[in-house]
Amino acid sequence: MEKLIVSSSPHFNGKKTTQNIMLDVIIGLCPAAIASVIIFGPRALLVIAVCIASCVLSEYLSRKAMRRPQTVGDLSAVVTGLLLALNLPVTINPLIAAFGGVVAIVVVKQMFGGIGQNFVNPALTARIVLMNSFPARMTHWTAAFDYGATADAVTTATPLSGMMYEFSPNSAPDYWQLLLGTHGGCLGETCALAILIGGLYLIVRKVISPVIPVTYLATMAVMSTLLGRDPLFDLLAGGLMLGAFFMATDYTTSPLYFWARVIFAVGCGLLTVIIREFGSLPEGVSYSIVLMNIVTPLIERYVKPTAFGKAKEQKKKEGAA
Repeated sequence: MEKLIVSSSPHFNGKKTTQNIMLDVIIGLCPAAIASVIIFGPRALLVIAVCIASCVLSEYLSRKAMRRPQTVGDLSAVVTGLLLALNLPVTINPLIAAFGGVVAIVVVKQMFGGIGQNFVNPALTARIVLMNSFPARMTHWTAAFDYGATADAVTTATPLSGMMYEFSPNSAPDYWQLLLGTHGGCLGETCALAILIGGLYLIVRKVISPVIPVTYLATMAVMSTLLGRDPLFDLLAGGLMLGAFFMATDYTTSPLYFWARVIFAVGCGLLTVIIREFGSLPEGVSYSIVLMNIVTPLIERYVKPTAFGKAKEQKKKEGAA
């Protein structure tokens, strides 16, 4: 007689694994990475390589020091390194980029338990730490196609900083320049077209839901219009596209439920436009997403749907009383 084996769920395992998902994210980021090399030259490859190597090595050594199973093979450290690199200027000192990788993996990720346990996005948090630790280096931009640029090169303005400090809206880069990325900025925030291609790939592959990026961008456009700004400029400039598709949608730090995702994305959009309009910094994507990461558990607590049958059971108890 065959024995009935009882086991806990899940009883059927899907084909998607952490490694498969991370590989899709890497593929989705490839257009932005390739565009950064075309726009900023071979040095962009150096920054990307240093960030990825720093994150992978930090994960390997930290897991070994903590005597925990190795997770380097799930490719999450590679994704973190690539995202961090795309949030840095091409002129960044490689040692600073490597330090950012250590912060992202060791401090933000592994000290909280590893993948799935961190409460804020590691790459964005590392960027914020670098922004506050090395502000001059992190805001040292070069013009597009200036392949000879180094840390000592003549700096230029990004579209957002230019709008805030230097040129008028009439002399700002046109929409085609913003779409194609032929202006100064971080490696991954210049070419909006490349980010859109990668984001659509993730949606088609069902790696991410369109709820957060669409709501985030829509909120940004509406608020930008209400404040008398140029909504299309705000959508294409800065790190908004990269943040909306690749960082606000992070599985660990974004909400699980539909309406929680909507509230999360609306909050990101509101904070971003408020920081851009009223803050001392021209960009607010990083701070907005990290702040909303922190309140995600609170949002889910109040938006969590009622379990099936719970309401009926409550009514029965009230009726019996």
